[in-house]
Amino acid sequence: MKSSICNHDGHVLIRLEGRLDTSTTSQAQADIERQLLEAGSIKSLTLNLSGLDYISSSGLRLLLHLAKTYKEFRLEEVQPVVYDVLQMTGFTKVMSVERALRQLSVDGCEVFGVGGVGIVYRIDGDTIIKVFREGTTMDEVKAEITMSKEAFVLGMPTPISFDVVRVGKQYGLVYELLHADTLSACVRREPGRLDEFARKYAQLFRQLHSISVPATSNVPSAMTHELEAVRHVGRYFPQESIDLMLEILKAVPEGDRLLHLDLQTKNAMMQGDELMLIDMGEIGYGHPILDLAHAYSAMVTLVGDYEKIIGMPKSLGQELWERAIGYYFEGETPELIAHRKEQIEAVSCVRNFSWLSLSDSFPQEVIDECRRLFEVRIGSRKEHLLKVCATLDDWKV
Repeated sequence: MKSSICNHDGHVLIRLEGRLDTSTTSQAQADIERQLLEAGSIKSLTLNLSGLDYISSSGLRLLLHLAKTYKEFRLEEVQPVVYDVLQMTGFTKVMSVERALRQLSVDGCEVFGVGGVGIVYRIDGDTIIKVFREGTTMDEVKAEITMSKEAFVLGMPTPISFDVVRVGKQYGLVYELLHADTLSACVRREPGRLDEFARKYAQLFRQLHSISVPATSNVPSAMTHELEAVRHVGRYFPQESIDLMLEILKAVPEGDRLLHLDLQTKNAMMQGDELMLIDMGEIGYGHPILDLAHAYSAMVTLVGDYEKIIGMPKSLGQELWERAIGYYFEGETPELIAHRKEQIEAVSCVRNFSWLSLSDSFPQEVIDECRRLFEVRIGSRKEHLLKVCATLDDWKV
């Protein structure tokens, strides 16, 4: 019987390997108690049982003792033979127990999309899998599942994940999308239908922004998330730059509309004649300009490899956006549309840099490029951007 401990600011993870039977439990308990004593103050205790292949009644008593001692206690990665014992004895009803996840391989699979939080692959003709970046927690994965369900219930066309899996050491979410393809792939394959695709893209935004999120929903505030993201990238920019981005954001009016917050064309899936949303990890509620500004940042002023991230030539993607935003504001005067486009561009400048908060492991050259661009896109245009943002109160929803 082996045990090892990892302590992250009082959140303790202990891995158990081998067998918890009559001959090993006593020593295992002594080892665990010693490790916990050395860890100091314990906020939560998790036992990872991915390496445990047998448990007896003496091992069950140890688990029960730990569950009674530590209020925040759970078991994760429990193998089927051990899980069956826990379920049969009723332990799954008195403590948090998570089954071990099945392993999937994405070797040879087509890459569907690349983002800050993970990579999407096509497994076969019917299913895709989003593989989260290493370091993503199960709580973050569950949050995305919850947000997908919330959006679905609120009326948005989005697939619901039917399985959480492991891909090596990373988590993955499996989705069923029958014969679907990204909007990027459709545009690239059939550029002659660009205008049709732009109209569908605009309709997807309008459908999304027509939904008011009730106060009882679990959907979080988009503005709170955006402010936190800007503060997070304070590690890369001087305080005066952070203050300027916060000033731009605080000019955005309040709102209760459903926002995707990463609705670039690789996150819109064409299934038949319907566009569906994927990658729901950032959804929130707020003013529609936040959603449109995020999309503008991706589709028009993206920092990075455009074809790799968006999935089509930059000129084609920018033309799609230009037509789509015209359809989004269809019926408005040319003067008002030009004004709204200027407002979207001003707010989008923040997303150009706040997206660095999605991961703490971006290459240094990406960070350096963002630092260089900050002065070009925001610093040198401060007065203009703040003047435009002062007009945002005229955008009523």
